[in-house]
Amino acid sequence: MTTPAISKPQSTSRAAVWIGRILQLLIVLLLLFDAGTKVLKLDMAVKGSVQAGFSEAAVAPVGWTLLISLIVYVIPRTAILGAILLTGYLGGAVATNVRMSLPLGFDLLPAILGALVWAALFLRDERLRTMIPLRKYDATN
Repeated sequence: MTTPAISKPQSTSRAAVWIGRILQLLIVLLLLFDAGTKVLKLDMAVKGSVQAGFSEAAVAPVGWTLLISLIVYVIPRTAILGAILLTGYLGGAVATNVRMSLPLGFDLLPAILGALVWAALFLRDERLRTMIPLRKYDATN
């Protein structure tokens, strides 16, 4: 039995690539703000983190972790690794929100943001579209 060849994805339209870039920019700006408040140990970040059960000493390292993950995400050659790191970070945010018994919307925000991280990357990175080819289901095969 022969293994089916991996087909090359169709090239993405310029509009899709630009939508991916704009989406990535918005995500990066939002998470950069979050990382900055933690790295600088601004009062709102410290209070929120302590309320979530983290020690005050953990606030800056969490911010640095996010900042490094963002840097890895915006570099084209390492963007997939960055998306994996951001997925882990945002998964931790979901777990923290669930543990705190926050309303459902607060649980979903980091999960939605994680999905958008991957959507932006999928729209602009042909390597990812090659690894995860979305195509119409063909029942005849």
